[in-house]
Amino acid sequence: MAGVIPAEARPDVGAFLSRLLRLDKAAVIRLVPGVGSTALWGRVPFGVLVVRGLPAVSSRDVTVRAQDLLDALRGDATLPASRDHEWRWLLPPSTGRRIEEIPAAEVHRVAAAAAETARTALDQGVGGRAVGSRRVRDALLDHVPIVVETADGRVEVPQRLVQAVIRMNFVGGPDGPPVSVRRAGPWVALAGAYGTGWHRPIGESLNLQVSPYRPNG
Repeated sequence: MAGVIPAEARPDVGAFLSRLLRLDKAAVIRLVPGVGSTALWGRVPFGVLVVRGLPAVSSRDVTVRAQDLLDALRGDATLPASRDHEWRWLLPPSTGRRIEEIPAAEVHRVAAAAAETARTALDQGVGGRAVGSRRVRDALLDHVPIVVETADGRVEVPQRLVQAVIRMNFVGGPDGPPVSVRRAGPWVALAGAYGTGWHRPIGESLNLQVSPYRPNG
């Protein structure tokens, strides 16, 4: 396959792949060419697509295994064999439009609050009843900690999006640039300085009775 990752992009690509593989050892990466650039798409296990751009390395839309691509970076950085059949998810129709900006420190705070809520729920139960770790995890990921009110209605940002951009280190530190809330059709995104997480809601969120953060409230 034609395509070599340029030397200047390899550290960033390697960091992206390493973080993704820590979350999913079997992850695949889809490379989507654009004008003078290529978007690297992946998917974290809790249902969020993550993407980061880099200089053009592929002339066609192709999927490869993340581990194979990471291994290639340690060699000649040539793109590995395609695994197109392993990509099973739709992509957002566009980069969407920015509807709000959230301070990076607030995104970190929301992520930390979820971790504290999980510890409390596992230690003390919910409503006086013990709950399992998987149930707590699923409830927290579905919880909506950020709500943006627009002229077109509410835009809800679930905790799973917050966790995706934090765990992939797309936000950087608490003192970094603000994180944008974006919308493209039914898709909602958090766009940080180093990458973007996208989520398409498929059902009702679970309610943990936690007051959401409202940027304009």
